[in-house]
Amino acid sequence: MKIPKHIGIIPDGNRRWANNLGMAKEKGYEAGLDPGIQLFRLCQQQGVEEITYYGFTTDNTKRPSIQTRAFTDACINAVKLLALENASLMVLGNTDSPMFPQELLTYTKRQEFGDGRTKVNFLVNYGWHWDLGEMIKTGKGVKSNYFGGLQSRDISRIDLIIRWGGRRRLSGFLPAQSVYSDFYTIDDYWPDFKPQHFYDALSWYEQQDVTLGG
Repeated sequence: MKIPKHIGIIPDGNRRWANNLGMAKEKGYEAGLDPGIQLFRLCQQQGVEEITYYGFTTDNTKRPSIQTRAFTDACINAVKLLALENASLMVLGNTDSPMFPQELLTYTKRQEFGDGRTKVNFLVNYGWHWDLGEMIKTGKGVKSNYFGGLQSRDISRIDLIIRWGGRRRLSGFLPAQSVYSDFYTIDDYWPDFKPQHFYDALSWYEQQDVTLGG
């Protein structure tokens, strides 16, 4: 089977999942923790070298404060759980903003946990305009290594993006690294994650003609 080296994960649908069950919307975020660890382990079993999780964006912080606190707590807990796995872990986001959780500052420099064999990036308080800002201003990295001027320059090109929740958009997810990504959408909400979702995405990816524009 053709396995993508780098998979991007957009875990959407948490609020809709909670709402459908008659719960407050903010209750959906904690339900996404176990799926994140399950998926990490499945990726590791299949030999995926790098995974990037979309935690929350600078735009997400405009939501009601009770929701903002809930998804921030969920991201903090998710990173701490990943730190218990065999991962080379880094959190990326705008640390100059008060919306970046202080608890995750220590993870903004890549650290190896366990044998560190799987590279994991976790986007927290991330904004595409923040990421690309320096490159746009200076043109740095455009002619040579086009990731060189990015805040996210330590993150490689993404082969496959999987989005839960039925939406068919990137929502600002790593625009430079996603330029040639194949995009697979799952209608089920993220808290309803099943391993078959992942296997179906891999089967679909195997059928794609990856040319990178060539």
